[in-house]
Amino acid sequence: MDFFVPSATDLEQAKTVYSSIAAHVSAPVPNDDKRVSKLVWSHEDTVCIAEVGQQPPEIFRAPEEILAIFECGDVYKICTQNRGVINFDPILANTKDVSKVEYFK
Repeated sequence: MDFFVPSATDLEQAKTVYSSIAAHVSAPVPNDDKRVSKLVWSHEDTVCIAEVGQQPPEIFRAPEEILAIFECGDVYKICTQNRGVINFDPILANTKDVSKVEYFK
Protein backbone atom coordinates (compact mmCIF):
# COMPACT_ATOMS: atom_id res chain seq x y z
CA MET A 1 0.00 0.00 0.00
CA ASP A 2 1.28 3.45 -0.87
CA PHE A 3 1.88 5.97 1.92
CA PHE A 4 -1.04 8.24 2.82
CA VAL A 5 -2.56 10.16 5.70
CA PRO A 6 -6.38 10.24 5.76
CA SER A 7 -7.80 13.56 4.54
CA ALA A 8 -4.50 14.73 3.00
CA THR A 9 -5.10 15.82 -0.58
CA ASP A 10 -1.71 14.83 -1.97
CA LEU A 11 1.62 13.22 -1.05
CA GLU A 12 3.30 16.47 -0.01
CA GLN A 13 0.46 17.38 2.32
CA ALA A 14 0.50 13.83 3.73
CA LYS A 15 4.23 14.13 4.49
CA THR A 16 3.71 17.50 6.17
CA VAL A 17 0.82 16.29 8.31
CA TYR A 18 2.71 13.10 9.20
CA SER A 19 5.77 15.09 10.32
CA SER A 20 3.57 17.45 12.36
CA ILE A 21 1.89 14.55 14.15
CA ALA A 22 5.30 12.99 14.84
CA ALA A 23 6.56 16.23 16.38
CA HIS A 24 3.40 16.57 18.49
CA VAL A 25 3.75 13.07 20.01
CA SER A 26 7.58 13.21 20.25
CA ALA A 27 8.06 10.44 17.70
CA PRO A 28 10.93 10.13 15.25
CA VAL A 29 10.07 10.61 11.58
CA PRO A 30 11.22 7.40 9.90
CA ASN A 31 12.67 6.93 6.43
CA ASP A 32 10.07 6.55 3.70
CA ASP A 33 10.34 2.73 3.75
CA LYS A 34 9.81 2.52 7.54
CA ARG A 35 6.43 4.26 7.85
CA VAL A 36 4.11 1.83 9.61
CA SER A 37 0.83 1.11 7.84
CA LYS A 38 -0.48 -1.75 10.01
CA LEU A 39 0.27 -3.20 13.42
CA VAL A 40 -0.92 -6.38 15.15
CA TRP A 41 -0.36 -6.79 18.88
CA SER A 42 -1.79 -8.31 22.04
CA HIS A 43 -3.42 -6.03 24.62
CA GLU A 44 -4.99 -7.50 27.76
CA ASP A 45 -5.23 -10.95 26.11
CA THR A 46 -6.95 -9.46 23.06
CA VAL A 47 -5.43 -9.46 19.58
CA CYS A 48 -5.56 -5.88 18.32
CA ILE A 49 -5.12 -4.59 14.79
CA ALA A 50 -4.38 -0.96 13.97
CA GLU A 51 -4.25 0.15 10.34
CA VAL A 52 -3.92 3.68 8.98
CA GLY A 53 -7.29 4.77 7.59
CA GLN A 54 -9.24 2.33 9.79
CA GLN A 55 -10.68 2.68 13.28
CA PRO A 56 -8.65 1.34 16.20
CA PRO A 57 -9.90 -1.70 18.12
CA GLU A 58 -13.08 -0.99 20.11
CA ILE A 59 -11.27 -1.62 23.41
CA PHE A 60 -9.66 1.83 23.03
CA ARG A 61 -12.95 3.73 22.60
CA ALA A 62 -11.65 5.93 19.82
CA PRO A 63 -14.18 5.66 16.95
CA GLU A 64 -12.20 7.61 14.37
CA GLU A 65 -9.61 6.92 11.69
CA ILE A 66 -6.04 6.13 12.55
CA LEU A 67 -3.93 8.90 11.02
CA ALA A 68 -0.43 7.59 11.74
CA ILE A 69 1.51 4.88 13.58
CA PHE A 70 5.01 5.57 14.87
CA GLU A 71 7.69 3.21 16.12
CA CYS A 72 9.21 4.79 19.24
CA GLY A 73 11.71 2.41 20.80
CA ASP A 74 9.80 0.24 23.30
CA VAL A 75 6.36 1.34 22.10
CA TYR A 76 4.38 2.12 18.99
CA LYS A 77 2.25 5.26 19.09
CA ILE A 78 -1.07 4.94 17.27
CA CYS A 79 -2.57 8.35 16.53
CA THR A 80 -6.14 9.34 15.78
CA GLN A 81 -7.48 12.88 15.71
CA ASN A 82 -8.29 12.85 19.42
CA ARG A 83 -5.81 10.21 20.60
CA GLY A 84 -2.47 11.82 19.82
CA VAL A 85 -3.32 14.75 17.60
CA ILE A 86 -5.73 17.05 19.46
CA ASN A 87 -6.68 16.03 22.98
CA PHE A 88 -5.22 12.92 24.52
CA ASP A 89 -2.15 10.71 24.39
CA PRO A 90 -1.85 8.25 21.50
CA ILE A 91 -2.83 4.63 21.87
CA LEU A 92 0.29 2.70 22.91
CA ALA A 93 1.35 -0.80 21.90
CA ASN A 94 4.36 -2.30 23.65
CA THR A 95 6.94 -3.54 21.17
CA LYS A 96 7.24 -6.85 23.07
CA ASP A 97 3.52 -7.51 22.44
CA VAL A 98 3.66 -6.83 18.68
CA SER A 99 3.36 -9.87 16.41
CA LYS A 100 3.27 -8.16 13.00
CA VAL A 101 4.28 -4.85 11.47
CA GLU A 102 3.54 -3.80 7.87
CA TYR A 103 5.09 -0.79 6.22
CA PHE A 104 3.93 1.51 3.43
CA LYS A 105 5.64 1.09 0.08
